[in-house]
Amino acid sequence: MDTCASWGNKTIIFNNIFEGILISMTTSKTVLVLCTGNSCRSQMAEVLLNHDLSGKVRALSAGTRPQPKVADGAIAALKLAGLPVDGLYPKDVDVLMNEAIDLVVTVCDNAKEACPIFPRPVPSIHLPFHDPHGEPLESFVQVRDDIRARLIPAVRDALKL
Repeated sequence: MDTCASWGNKTIIFNNIFEGILISMTTSKTVLVLCTGNSCRSQMAEVLLNHDLSGKVRALSAGTRPQPKVADGAIAALKLAGLPVDGLYPKDVDVLMNEAIDLVVTVCDNAKEACPIFPRPVPSIHLPFHDPHGEPLESFVQVRDDIRARLIPAVRDALKL
């Protein structure tokens, strides 16, 4: 019989095995994907990280100057891949400053330059992706696929997953 206790994003599972007790601890890492507008690339990256690294990573996204809404092309590209889009909205990085972030990923050069100082040291990586705003859906799909191909392995490597 398993007993599970949770504290924030940490879960401890107590598992009785024969006469001993095996204690395994699983901790998901929190990744913040930062872009300027938080309306396209960072939103797609958040969804892809949460899907492809489910149980290992909790991805959040934010912008240094958030736009009013998530780009229609980003939503359509995610839906084409069968990924969830409910609840996506642009967020200001300031609302996430007190989150326990394990890794910051900047996905545009402007966000890299404007990346805020967090309350504690946080490792960061910079992986710029093309901005498909104003382009056809195919461009959003290409950026989505590029994010999946380059960002997922980079996050795995940075967090040693």
